[in-house]
Amino acid sequence: MVKLMNTAKRILVTGGAGFVGSHLCERLLVEGSEVVCLDSLDTGSLGNVENLNVFPGFTFIDHDICEPLNFEFDLDEIYNLASPASPPHYQKDPIKTTKTNVLGSLNVLDLARKKGAKIFQASTSEVYGDPALHPQVEEYWGNVNPIGIRSCYDEGKRCAETLFFDYHRMHSLDIKVARIFNTYGPRMNPKDGRVVSNFIVQALENTPITIYGTGSQTRSFCYVDNLVDGFIRLMASPDEVIGPINLGNPGEFTVLELAEKVLRLTGSTSQLIFEQLPSDDPTQRKPNIDKANDLLGWSPDIQLEEGLTRTIEHFEKVLLLG
Repeated sequence: MVKLMNTAKRILVTGGAGFVGSHLCERLLVEGSEVVCLDSLDTGSLGNVENLNVFPGFTFIDHDICEPLNFEFDLDEIYNLASPASPPHYQKDPIKTTKTNVLGSLNVLDLARKKGAKIFQASTSEVYGDPALHPQVEEYWGNVNPIGIRSCYDEGKRCAETLFFDYHRMHSLDIKVARIFNTYGPRMNPKDGRVVSNFIVQALENTPITIYGTGSQTRSFCYVDNLVDGFIRLMASPDEVIGPINLGNPGEFTVLELAEKVLRLTGSTSQLIFEQLPSDDPTQRKPNIDKANDLLGWSPDIQLEEGLTRTIEHFEKVLLLG
């Protein structure tokens, strides 16, 4: 039984036991909302949310959004974060990844319509593919390979955006769509294959740091606390602000620069090794965040060195316990 506490908002977070989802759940609980965390635990972890049981307004439901969402309790808001997000995870079962983003989106949209809930879609900078426009603005339609090994995620998220906007146009559903750029921080899965977690774990273990290609490809890294703040600001924005809105840190670094920073901050003796660049790996990725700044008053204030230091401290504890 999910009980509403006084006049608190009841908020559903799908994918709530994931890296970003768990931070969002925690922030919402701290702010006084009641949170229903729904996760299939395919890539999420109960360990990410076990500390949230101290909040009386926290409920966890083990459920896959590809299955119907028939809940008796009322909802005020829904944050849809359910999807594997790292290439090794979403490429492991690409058909399931597409189903999660398309069929899963249909299910949460139908639930939002039934409950009269405002709904947020966690889209991705991957909708821009390997961009021919730099930095990326929301009006850019992207350069995505529809049949490549990454397309289950890229095209799945693009289709999810289409569904959100069609529900808004056809059913007047109150939607918010954010396009998330590279995010990092505590609770990342050490084995999720993302570049920040890969480099930190390899450095702490003094094993070779693997760089794909020459390391000249660029990324923009946003600390998770800043990203979650952007989510909440977008959800609280006026009804006419629906997105899509880029959320990411416009500070741009090459992958090689990231590796060198990690080596310095960890004091590691790891050597750099270079391997072939994976298929369809973007050469540049940097958000234009003018809309987020103008419409939400949002810009990230935690820069890469500070965020890496916090993340390294987390991984040191994880590896010590592991």
